[in-house]
Amino acid sequence: MAQLIYSMITSLDGYAEAAEGDLGFGGADDEEVHTFINDLYRPVGTYLYGRRMYETMVFWETAHALPDVPPFIAQYARDWQAAEKVVYSTTLESASSARTRIERTFDPDAVSKLKAEADHDLTIDGPNLAAQAIAAGLVDEYHLFLTTSVVGGGKRFFPEGVRLELELVEERAFDSGLIFARYRTR
Repeated sequence: MAQLIYSMITSLDGYAEAAEGDLGFGGADDEEVHTFINDLYRPVGTYLYGRRMYETMVFWETAHALPDVPPFIAQYARDWQAAEKVVYSTTLESASSARTRIERTFDPDAVSKLKAEADHDLTIDGPNLAAQAIAAGLVDEYHLFLTTSVVGGGKRFFPEGVRLELELVEERAFDSGLIFARYRTR
């Protein structure tokens, strides 16, 4: 069975989205960080997105064609394009990327079936959508990319009222100050 991974850049105080401004330095344009992310997510077969996260990530559909694009950016674009995408939205009329389908509601049973039938892992991205998967007990791993910033408010990485027992299985500090922490559910 494939694993469902929830992954986000997160502030030191636990916010996946800041109330005001951005999350500070995430290192996404740093070659060391991006190469690590490329290698980590290359095996992913399906990305599960809410509308807002999809609209951010669809940049990768054409990023490889930008002038003077660094090889590590082009590689991530190719890997993203190769994966299936499922977008959960009641308002999005059509997808603007290949290998993408739209679902109107998040159905935990359908996602559970998708995990059972998948040959490759899946990720779920965005705190609102992930909260539904967490509540349904579907998330197997949590990947936090911790920035060097405290933002004081916003949307939390973990939803309110949830209690989880997790096992730290991998960690890495980057020269940029970003920290990667990978947790598995017990």
